[in-house]
Amino acid sequence: MTVMTTLRRRVLVGTAAAGALVLGAAPAMAHHCYVPMYSLSGPSSPNWLVFSAEAGAAELAGFEAACPEASDAGYDALRAAGMPVGIKIFAKMTIGDPKETGRTNPNGANGKGLEYFGAGSTLAEDMVMTWIDAAAAYDCTG
Repeated sequence: MTVMTTLRRRVLVGTAAAGALVLGAAPAMAHHCYVPMYSLSGPSSPNWLVFSAEAGAAELAGFEAACPEASDAGYDALRAAGMPVGIKIFAKMTIGDPKETGRTNPNGANGKGLEYFGAGSTLAEDMVMTWIDAAAAYDCTG
């Protein structure tokens, strides 16, 4: 694959992933915040919507890893970069703004905890793109 093709693919997938992550997750639209997850093995609850990096790439960007090892490479890249491996959204109400007044936590959207889709946080998009880049780069034939 040429450098130009790789660059075009990255821009296209990045734009699609970013847009779809914000617009495609209907429950997220009602809840403007999310919590980064650094492990996918936490307890589950019907109150939380969980999107792993792999699920986000498949559902929102139309990308699937060619083999299980490629998927693992995506998660390895996220962990090496200190990035989350998924996000979770509280399904019942917006955290920190249960009456939906539009306020945000002053410590939010800083990459360290509660993040906001519309407050400049790119953590969710960066997570999906990092996973896609590493999974796509993995050679499943060898």
